[in-house]
Amino acid sequence: MQPEHRDLASLDTLGRVANDLAGEFRLEPLLELILRSSVQLLDCSSGSLCLVDPRTSTYRKQIDMDAGCQAGRVFPLDEGVTGAVARAGRPVRFRHYADVPGGHVSPASELYRRAVIGVPIRSRSDLIGSLVVFAADDEHEFDDADALLLQRFATHAAIAMTNARLHAETAERAKEAAVWAERERSMLDVHDALGRGLATLLLQLERLEEHSRGGRPVAGMLHSVRQAAEAILHEGRRAVWGPQETSDGRTLEEALALELEWTQAIAGVTTSLRTFGDARPLRPEVATQVVRIAKESLTNVAQHADAANVRLGLVYQSEGVALIVEDDGRGFDISGQRSAGVGLSGLVARATQVGGHVQIDSTPGWGTRVRADLPYRGAADDLSDAERLRVVVVHDQPAMRAGIVRLLHHSEPGVQVVAEIGEAEAAPDAVRLLRPAVVLIGSRTSRGGTDALARVLHDVDPELPLVVLLDEDNDHAMRDWATAGVKGIVPRDADGTALGRAVVAAAQGDVLVFSGILRRLDGTPSDDVRLTARERQVLELLLTGLADKQMATRLGISVKTVEKHVGSVLRKHGVHSRTELITRT
Repeated sequence: MQPEHRDLASLDTLGRVANDLAGEFRLEPLLELILRSSVQLLDCSSGSLCLVDPRTSTYRKQIDMDAGCQAGRVFPLDEGVTGAVARAGRPVRFRHYADVPGGHVSPASELYRRAVIGVPIRSRSDLIGSLVVFAADDEHEFDDADALLLQRFATHAAIAMTNARLHAETAERAKEAAVWAERERSMLDVHDALGRGLATLLLQLERLEEHSRGGRPVAGMLHSVRQAAEAILHEGRRAVWGPQETSDGRTLEEALALELEWTQAIAGVTTSLRTFGDARPLRPEVATQVVRIAKESLTNVAQHADAANVRLGLVYQSEGVALIVEDDGRGFDISGQRSAGVGLSGLVARATQVGGHVQIDSTPGWGTRVRADLPYRGAADDLSDAERLRVVVVHDQPAMRAGIVRLLHHSEPGVQVVAEIGEAEAAPDAVRLLRPAVVLIGSRTSRGGTDALARVLHDVDPELPLVVLLDEDNDHAMRDWATAGVKGIVPRDADGTALGRAVVAAAQGDVLVFSGILRRLDGTPSDDVRLTARERQVLELLLTGLADKQMATRLGISVKTVEKHVGSVLRKHGVHSRTELITRT
């Protein structure tokens, strides 16, 4: 065969065998395939593949193909063909294996008299292994073309080996993630079983005490308490030893109705269940989480709310199902919840497991509303980047930035943090480049005055919503940020749900200042109200009594833009309504 024809045939063979490597991601079968392909590529029948450990200056003869090279053994990196490859840093050829320094083939073997070639396998510049091929007979010799062809194949082999290792590492990480997810599921199941049972037991004990103080017989109630304790033990065992069925064969509505019956019996509240939209089948894991979120919410009502009425709604929407639990109980200040505990954070964790999210709204004295939105389809990670709210986080402390990103990731699957900025000076460029929907700022990040960063960012994008996370307990700083045109002020002890609510509210054009902060601001306007030129124009027209549409026509801007400027003017003056603004101005 002519040299040029041989080269073309060799390259064609190289392409074919290299392509075979692309479909194998298991390391051991891949190494066997690499060695077999290497030997066939040079029309030979024996060889070996070695893996190098540079930390110990040794190599292991990993795969042996009719070579008798003591596969599985470890040798110093100055012996054998692999040692010669390591010293030369390139392909090596020997006319006879007998010429190899520190060789391992027995002189009695027919391979001892044959030619041998070895080439390095490199990952980038690191030597990770070698390919060794023996000639097919005593007369065969290897030439430069053979060395070049085998080295080209070794390059493909190195890529395939790297991919196989990456796949193995990814599979291991996925396995670890699955283990942690199962542990979290088990923990929440135990919490459901024990927390719900103990809530029932405590309520029954309170009634028993009332009967006892009134001199009424308590024997029957003691029997009920005993049954409740036995039920707790039974449910705890079920939670530990195996997952429970979502609704024991009942429909989702029937399962939710039973949970309401339990709440009515335990807490003495009036309950109602309403379903909206056309019912659609849910994935089993989604239906399970709907029922468990309902259980957790109703347990909180029974144990803490002191409510008279509980309403549960199930809404079938175009993209997913929404569960809504409302009560008219005592409520609580979400911004004051330093630790949500397993109860509230468990709701978020359950929804996140299936790609959904939970919103909790509560006002002291006015009840609580829990809304869980869960998708019909895959997890929240299936959302495209275009569907998520793009958020830039600006904070001068790396640990805080990492914590904020993690909180947002777990509490708001629809939020994507597109940049973490450590210096205020870099924030304007990030906004210009990334065009985020919201910027979340640590209150101490701005060094040029409390609201200097807000002014700079609004120079870049006047409509950009800003949310401030308070890093310090300082009323003056709070007032300065409130007059700087921010859309949200979040206390430093806020949990992920509260932080996510503030970001989402800002993106939707709403202003969210937590009630504890609002009380400290006390609606008092700042002595020095700084308005932009456009805001001053809006204020002048507002004081004349014009409606938003009329102001939009006068100024040549949209009604929505007028509404945003009006909101900013109200906020900077520390008032809650246009009427209050007019009376103070």
